[in-house]
Amino acid sequence: MSYTVLARKFRSQTFDEVVGQAAITTTIRNAIEHDRIHHGYLFTGTRGVGKTSMARILAKALNCLASDKPTVTPCGKCDACIGIARGDDVDVIEIDAASNTGVDNIRELRNNAIYRPTRSRFKIYIIDEVHMLSTGAFNALLKTLEEPPGHVKFIFATTEIHKVPATIISRVQRFDFKSIPPEEIAEQLAMICKSEKVDIDDAAVRRLSRLARGSMRDALSLLDQVLSLSEGQATEALVDDLFPAAHDELNAELIDAFAACDPAAALNVVDRIFAQGATADHWCSLMINQVRDLMIVRTCGKDTELADLPGGTRDRVANQAKQFDAAALVHMITVLEELRRSVKSSGSGRALIDAAVVRLAEAARYASIESLLEAVQGGAVTKPAPRSAMPPSASAPAASVKKKSIIDAPSPARSTAPSSPPATASLLPPAASRRAPVKSETPPTSPPPDAAPAARSSSRTTQEDIRAAQEEPLVKAALDLFGGQIVEVRRETPAPKKTDD
Repeated sequence: MSYTVLARKFRSQTFDEVVGQAAITTTIRNAIEHDRIHHGYLFTGTRGVGKTSMARILAKALNCLASDKPTVTPCGKCDACIGIARGDDVDVIEIDAASNTGVDNIRELRNNAIYRPTRSRFKIYIIDEVHMLSTGAFNALLKTLEEPPGHVKFIFATTEIHKVPATIISRVQRFDFKSIPPEEIAEQLAMICKSEKVDIDDAAVRRLSRLARGSMRDALSLLDQVLSLSEGQATEALVDDLFPAAHDELNAELIDAFAACDPAAALNVVDRIFAQGATADHWCSLMINQVRDLMIVRTCGKDTELADLPGGTRDRVANQAKQFDAAALVHMITVLEELRRSVKSSGSGRALIDAAVVRLAEAARYASIESLLEAVQGGAVTKPAPRSAMPPSASAPAASVKKKSIIDAPSPARSTAPSSPPATASLLPPAASRRAPVKSETPPTSPPPDAAPAARSSSRTTQEDIRAAQEEPLVKAALDLFGGQIVEVRRETPAPKKTDD
């Protein structure tokens, strides 16, 4: 007798055995108990979450010969239940839409649908990967799907719901199968190992459940490989040797390195990723999606539905998102997208990747102009908090903040003589102290229409003016922060007051 793989041997046979889809099983069970059975169902979700298994269970519930009506507890022993479980029942026709995509196939289905079932209550059509049907085939199915004979039921399954026409979706009841949480996968794997008399570490079970990424079928396939190697005993070390860390786990480690401002650790993680055969384009796409999830969670909260995250990873993503602000994550996505485009046309792709990784790991040390000005105006100059701000643009380094700054400070006389004109100190970095003053990038504020223009003094800046400006707290803080020098002090004459006459 040939070996039966675990994915087939432990396929769910009843509603109670379905893992991770409690809301769907409850809805369908209630529909059967209250005699509200629809003529069409559409099951959608990622691979290995129980769509086909649920379709067969529903077919058995409708056609079980041990009951005189549809039942939520099919016997599993009558000819109909056994045939449906094997996939060869005469009244339950399973069709692979990938190999039956044309109008002729649907025309044949329509012609056969008018005949009553041979021995069961209903003639049930299970069409897997229904999105593979052609446009003509979908159109040919519309009328039959909207008003089928009373003895016909349709059950569709698909992994790409966006390819199914809205005219089809509107004629059926849609059920979205979610990714199975790692905790429930681990519980199911532990039960199967106990049934198979296999001794397996709890850590190994947890690792397999994470590697499955929400798919029970993937988890059972991985367990099959482990059991083939373990000879009755499986450990976490064996699982680590057999399966390298998943790319999403390594990317999560990389994000932790970014948060810790550790370029060396980040480069080591990237080396492990590409040692597993990852391509630059695919890795960039995965990282962009992972950082996007961080941005969504950081902006919308942990429980947002905009980020499609398995239950076991949502907590980790939420904790990582707290270490960045939204601007930092937007910057990371920008850098990664620029990198993805650059490596396609470069002969030094790995160098570009390493440079981008170091840049992102160091980016948390940068500060935006806004945060620096806030620190200066607050009267205390402190280093920017790690990860709380990013450079003003994806390509501007931190030094660019130093090279383009002008601080307007009040004159020392302002505190003692209010009528004295304000002094403006122009700051430059030490290397450019003998060049012309750098103009401010901030456009001047337009005066009110009725305001008279202020007269500006043309007196030459003296050393005494410079020393007086250096004593101003705001100017002094700016000099300490930016490392510049005062090269000119200007005083503005206040505008004359308007009189009534």
